[in-house]
Amino acid sequence: MKCESRIVNHMVEHDSLALDTIFHALGDATRRAMLGELASGTRSVGELAEPFAMSLAAASKHIKVLEKAGLVRREVRGRTHMCSLDPAPLMTADQWLGVYRRFWTGRLDTLERLLRAEDAPPLPPKTRLPPKDEGE
Repeated sequence: MKCESRIVNHMVEHDSLALDTIFHALGDATRRAMLGELASGTRSVGELAEPFAMSLAAASKHIKVLEKAGLVRREVRGRTHMCSLDPAPLMTADQWLGVYRRFWTGRLDTLERLLRAEDAPPLPPKTRLPPKDEGE
């Protein structure tokens, strides 16, 4: 049983470390923009650096963070470093966020029903029929 517990804890720690690394990489606007560019296709480090007016060294540092998170693959072609997107880690993050998405979707659906009920026209008052006379 202890061995099983250690395996589960190791898996949780591994998943937690992977998520921490992914969200750290996504936590920077420059890196998110670079991922957006890579979603359109392979780019060189120079092409990724260009919109930000940054040096190749600075761009390379950002790319290394993305590589560490597994979000980017770099291939050297001669003197040019080409980068491509690996979306698999984004799926891991999306699965984790899915728990909270379901939570908030349920809450927002409940709020929508309450607001619609509040905006609905009031129901007409129920009219009571006079009691039937049993002698009739």
